[in-house]
Amino acid sequence: VTVAIIDMATNSLVETVDLKEMGFSPTAKAHHTAVEPDGSFWYVSLIADGKVLKFDRENRLVGQVDFETPGMLGLDPTSDLLYVGRSMAAVNPPQRVGVIDRASMTIAEVDGFVPRPQALAVDPRGHRFFAASLGQNSVAWAPIGEEDVDLMEVDGMMNHMLVQFAVSPDGRWMVGGGQMTGDLLVFDISGDAPTVVESIDVGGQPWHPVWSKDGRFIWIPNQTANTVSVVDAGSWTVTDVIEHPALIEPHGSAVSPDGRTVYVSSRNVAGDYHPADGSDRRPGTVVAIDAVSHEVLAVIEVGRYAAGMAGPAVGPAGN
Repeated sequence: VTVAIIDMATNSLVETVDLKEMGFSPTAKAHHTAVEPDGSFWYVSLIADGKVLKFDRENRLVGQVDFETPGMLGLDPTSDLLYVGRSMAAVNPPQRVGVIDRASMTIAEVDGFVPRPQALAVDPRGHRFFAASLGQNSVAWAPIGEEDVDLMEVDGMMNHMLVQFAVSPDGRWMVGGGQMTGDLLVFDISGDAPTVVESIDVGGQPWHPVWSKDGRFIWIPNQTANTVSVVDAGSWTVTDVIEHPALIEPHGSAVSPDGRTVYVSSRNVAGDYHPADGSDRRPGTVVAIDAVSHEVLAVIEVGRYAAGMAGPAVGPAGN
């Protein structure tokens, strides 16, 4: 039940925030994070404890709000709103997405009209939020701050089980990985309604994708393949597949503010990655990868079951 704070300038672990010391349960299941554009505050969802926490720059707990089985977080950089989906660990959660006012840490709920709303993303221009169902091939979306939700059905006989979305820096494209199909779906979100324009086979349960800061590439951790796929957004093709001994059950991803480094977290539940001290611990890892050469720059050992991660949110101006 910890959150690792990583210095992107040095690719090093600078602090581990132990939530048990703050009174949260040993099985709170810290899952996903979000960070203010200026780094002034950050947020984490606790699946089992049913809370979203707010911390300041000094990693002091300054606010919290209750929400049943929170999962993915989507921060709108143009407003004070933070969107919250439901964890895939919840079998039958409410069909509602949480909307937190980050200043007051009060919450409202928007009916998403889809079962098990898991994948979640916010357009960086502050136009809309998107949520996808784990239970069916459905995507819900609505304007930021409004409750007028629209739905679309994604074609396909098999349920993709979309795990997480990522929106391009210019707000034109959105991608989402299908746990069951191994496909990375590409949505054009520039019009009135999102449309699927490409389906790219990356395999291995694509988990939390992230865009390069220039919008040219998407990086996708493939959880069961122990790889990271790099997709060219110009041709929608896989241009590289990265392997490394520390990429074991890769889960989350983030990009440094300067765009030079991509970070991928790995659960390492099976213990196939062995820690540097030679012990029998099973640490999670964060692998820092050069965004141009694709070389691994550092392996950062963190707490067990390293899952969701985030860097500072990027606004419409790309900064």
